[in-house]
Amino acid sequence: MTDPVFKSDFLKTMQARGYIHQITHPVELDAAATTGVVTGYIGFDVTAPSLHVGHLIQIMLLRRLQQAGHKPIVIMGGGTTKVGDPTGKDASRPHLTDETIAANMASIKGTFEKFLTFGDGPTDAIMVDNDAWLSSYGYIQFLRDYGTHFTVNRMLAFDSVKLRLEREQPMTFLEFNYMLMQSVDFLELNRRYGCTLQMGGSDQWGNIVSGVDLVRRVDHKAAFGLTTPLLTTASGAKMGKTVGGAVWLNADALSPFDYWQYWRNTEDSDVGRFMRLFTELPLEDVARYEALEGAAINDAKKALADATTTMLHGADAAAHARGAAEAAFEQGKLSIDLPTVDLPRNEVIGAMIAAVTTKAGLTTSNGEARRLAQGGGLRLNDAVIADGAQLVTEADVNADGVFKLAAGKKKIVLVRPI
Repeated sequence: MTDPVFKSDFLKTMQARGYIHQITHPVELDAAATTGVVTGYIGFDVTAPSLHVGHLIQIMLLRRLQQAGHKPIVIMGGGTTKVGDPTGKDASRPHLTDETIAANMASIKGTFEKFLTFGDGPTDAIMVDNDAWLSSYGYIQFLRDYGTHFTVNRMLAFDSVKLRLEREQPMTFLEFNYMLMQSVDFLELNRRYGCTLQMGGSDQWGNIVSGVDLVRRVDHKAAFGLTTPLLTTASGAKMGKTVGGAVWLNADALSPFDYWQYWRNTEDSDVGRFMRLFTELPLEDVARYEALEGAAINDAKKALADATTTMLHGADAAAHARGAAEAAFEQGKLSIDLPTVDLPRNEVIGAMIAAVTTKAGLTTSNGEARRLAQGGGLRLNDAVIADGAQLVTEADVNADGVFKLAAGKKKIVLVRPI
């Protein structure tokens, strides 16, 4: 099947860079994007104080939409977070208090300002909390107004419900209502802001189609849905998840150095795809980087890390991160720009290096650290440590009050006993 030929700058860019998985009404959406300003939205539930790399492709969708001359809406899920999206989950999300939801929302907002221009102009982004309308509905009113537009038969057929039930994992009635709430979001946004496009990941297809159908059925207005492909690494790992945990977007949750390192450690076969999705490097440059082979592919990985880190944390942070990484990993030097972990002196000096490695966050257990040492992957001040039971001493601390600890080829920190 050949790809459709789009006329609008928005969909042409989306297609060329690999963002498109499904579109509900491609011809109509292309025409709307060619002849006027399309207002589109993506919703983000605020279940943590920071978004992570798994959310980044959705943020980039909004950025591409705005760059093509259209208007993005960021929905902060103050209302839907109280329910929890069951998509891809085997268990209900823990219930968060209103105070926690508000704190998470405040912590997340700054990330979007790095990628979008907010304001009152026709293509300026706006941020809206869906609790503004969802919490105003009475239960009977909500059911009477919208319940009649959804059949249980159809809802059971959507993957977000079907897969959960096939795995024999319970789904609460609360979670079952999430699809209705997301659909009503689209209707409310259409009425309030003229929003005609909902975007999201491919796992949201069922919810997005339901919203499109609701807008078209209730108000008889144009509405479109667009999803991105399921994003995994070449080895099949879920985007944004690592052995050490989530790759957070907030600098206070993950340092710019560690963020740069995440992209620097991209698998060879993912470099070109990630450049197209997560950077603004011209496609001809991406093709040139993609053609590199052998050790030269590392230049492409550094270019990817530079571009992604610059977009999120700024050019200075990216340059510092690159310099620190090259000094530490390629030149064996100590750099003040390396991530620094402060640990109580009495838990470091005289302690087994395996325990210190775990306390510093480089390994998940002392046993993992000992096995790493046995394999030659643990280093203290660049010296290989063969025995995880070796003790850290005052002599290991340099004049700046720190020592360098490395686990494998990709994890390195400065430890400061305090």
